[in-house]
Amino acid sequence: MSQEQMFLETQPAGQCPGGVNDSRRSRVGLVVTGLVGGSLVALYAVATPFVAPALRKVCLPFVPATTAQVENVLKVLQARSGTLVDIGSGDGRIVIAAAKHGFRASGFELNPWLVWYSRYKAWREGVRHSTSFHISDLWKVSFAQYSNVVIFGVPQMMDQLELKLGSELQSTAKVVACRFPFPTWVPDHTAGEGIDTVWVYDAKTFKSQQQQQQGTTAKTTAEQEQTPTSPT
Repeated sequence: MSQEQMFLETQPAGQCPGGVNDSRRSRVGLVVTGLVGGSLVALYAVATPFVAPALRKVCLPFVPATTAQVENVLKVLQARSGTLVDIGSGDGRIVIAAAKHGFRASGFELNPWLVWYSRYKAWREGVRHSTSFHISDLWKVSFAQYSNVVIFGVPQMMDQLELKLGSELQSTAKVVACRFPFPTWVPDHTAGEGIDTVWVYDAKTFKSQQQQQQGTTAKTTAEQEQTPTSPT
C-alpha cells in the first residue's frame, strides 16, 4: 500500500484532506464574488440612466414629480385643452395624467430608459393612443405646435428657455413651470406651496414683454452707433 493511500485511509469519515477543502472553498469564493460583482454591475447599468442628467446643456437629473405637483399642474390647466408637452418628461407621469384628462400629451426626454418605461406605463394605464414619448434633446426641438407646456427645470436653464419658448410658442399658449419660476416672466397666477408650487405664464404676456425688451435693446444700440465719437 502506498503512503498516499495510507494517508487517505487515516482521515476521519466524511473529511477530506486540507488541500481539497481549501480548493473547494476557493471555488465557492470565486463563484460568490462573481455573483455579487455581476449583480452590482447589473444594478449600476439599470439605475444609472434613471439618475443621470437628462439634458446635455444643463445638468438636470431625474427627480420624479410628487403627487401634489401633478395635481397642481392639472389644476391650473383644468380649463385648457388641446396639445400638451412635458419638457424633460422623466418617467411620464405628467404626460399620462394629462392624457387621462383629455389632453393629447407628449413628452420629450433624452434618457432612453425613461422613455421606454414611459411608453410601457402609458400602455399599462390605457392611454397609449393619446400619448407619445420622444428621445430628444429639448434644445433641438421646436415646441411651436403645443398649446400647453410643462417644464420641471433648474435655475441654470430657465433664462435660456425663456428665449426659446418666447420665440417659438403661439400667443395662445400657456406655460407651467414647476419647482423653479422663470427669471423675468411675470406669472398670471400660482398654485401650491413649497416645492410643489407651480407658476403659470401666458404666452401673449411674455411674448409682448420680450418684444419690448428687444425693441429697447435695438433702440439703444442704434443710438450708440449714431453717437459721434470724440476726437482724441
